[in-house]
Amino acid sequence: VHTAFFASKVEHESKHCNGKGFQRPGSSAFDRVYTANQNCGHTYPTFLAVLWCAGLLCSQAPAAFAGLMYLFVRQKYFVGYLGERTQSTPGHLFGKRILLFLFLMSVAGILNYYLVFFFGSDFEMHIKTITSAISPLLLIP
Repeated sequence: VHTAFFASKVEHESKHCNGKGFQRPGSSAFDRVYTANQNCGHTYPTFLAVLWCAGLLCSQAPAAFAGLMYLFVRQKYFVGYLGERTQSTPGHLFGKRILLFLFLMSVAGILNYYLVFFFGSDFEMHIKTITSAISPLLLIP
């Protein structure tokens, strides 16, 4: 749904401009929408990979919360990109922080697996408690 919304914005802006094809000289509105759509599309596979790994290897609830936050942040980034480029910066930085959180959750899950495998020490409950406590901090801009 998120990607479809971005694509519909690109299509709307494309129809709004008086040109054929992707090359529309002088259409800064189309360029901004198209670039924002491309930027969001390029980060989406990374987001899906770290979301899946964090949910599978660490804890599902904080990963799901971070995933929903990431979708809202990308929406903010996209809408901010339609205005001035400086308006998209907070959304971009916030999105990077959420991806880092999901990545660290994945790494913690992998480390816990190897600790269980080699040493028999299971820190899963501690990791879940820590990630559940840290995930609300993602709301702080």
